[in-house]
Amino acid sequence: MPGHKSKSEKGEGEKCLRRDPYEVLGVSRNSTDQEIKSVYRKLALKYHPDKNANDPKAADMFKEVTFSYNILSDPDKRRQYDSAGFEAVESESQELELDLSSLGTVNTMFAALFSKLGVPIKTTVSATVLEEALNGSVPIQPLPLGQPLCRKVEKQSAHFYSVAITEKETKGGLVCRVHSREKSKFKLLYFDQEESGGLSLALQEDSSKTGKVTSAGMYFLGFPVYHMDQTQTLVPASKDPDSAFFKKLDGFQPCEITELKAGTHVFAVYGDNFFKSVSYSIEVVCAAPFIEEKENLRAIEAQILSKRVELSKFETEYREVLAQFTEMTSRYAQEMRTIDELLKHRNEIHASYTTLPAMKRSSSIRSKNKGGLKEASVDGPLRDKKPSRDRTKKKKWFNIPLKVDKRKPC
Repeated sequence: MPGHKSKSEKGEGEKCLRRDPYEVLGVSRNSTDQEIKSVYRKLALKYHPDKNANDPKAADMFKEVTFSYNILSDPDKRRQYDSAGFEAVESESQELELDLSSLGTVNTMFAALFSKLGVPIKTTVSATVLEEALNGSVPIQPLPLGQPLCRKVEKQSAHFYSVAITEKETKGGLVCRVHSREKSKFKLLYFDQEESGGLSLALQEDSSKTGKVTSAGMYFLGFPVYHMDQTQTLVPASKDPDSAFFKKLDGFQPCEITELKAGTHVFAVYGDNFFKSVSYSIEVVCAAPFIEEKENLRAIEAQILSKRVELSKFETEYREVLAQFTEMTSRYAQEMRTIDELLKHRNEIHASYTTLPAMKRSSSIRSKNKGGLKEASVDGPLRDKKPSRDRTKKKKWFNIPLKVDKRKPC
């Protein structure tokens, strides 16, 4: 009967069976982030458990595709893998994107609980929604520029909107913003239109809390615009506050699409709440009148990029000073102990200047100490003793004499 493999042996076996992430996704090492993301979404849709309920091979492929994408979609992990392979990538820290529509009630409750406790949980758009969009079977509502629309979308469902823009509006730039006053979780999606008439997911922005609302936005302004990936900062925050501070701007990444062409474009709002529907407001505006805002955005994002470089240098300096401080603190405690020992030894040497033998000296010291204590105990109470009545004269309550008047009859 074969013995059971330990967890470490299983882990080593799994590492040996891992395929090259580029090979799994079918992309080259020079592929752009957008190309990798596009291929991943098609493969994830193809092998998704919802479409292959009783196919274990498809389930394994879905895990492998997701694992490979988690490496290649992260610039740091991709660089580590390119330089040193799987050994340089911390596989235990890989985050899986959860499709809430396929979790079931119990698992969804656990996911909601962990999310409330601050555990970062990345969710993905339901495979059903993506498949319907790819087949071109989703209802699309026209959304005029500059006219906000308030609606409510069910959890793990999506509302699709078409926005028509002219060449002039394209040059001015386009901004799509969604917010929820109920602080609901949602995703703002942008779709490419396929030749077959279907829609494939191209961009995704998760909502984040900004003040008293949750919001998400996409900015197509003709120059590089950045977005903040919050999930990259939440993990280190739960492990090390210092690392969380220095990694705070790591999620500040450039958007993949900077401008749109004239024509019709499709956006969608996806309900990402665990249990409730999402109330939201969506608005698409032409950015041509917002000249000052565009310049301010460009300037502030340049400052953030500069600050990220400064933060990286500051981290090195901080770590060095912190190591020195820790060393100095340890040395301080050690020096204090050494000084106390030296002074104690000095006092012992002082006490040795006597002609008395060691035993007599110690006994005389003890007797003197005892004598001092006795004198203190005798003299102390006498000095502090206050004059008091003779206790013998006091009678107890049951010895109280009863005076009886003999002249009065009983």
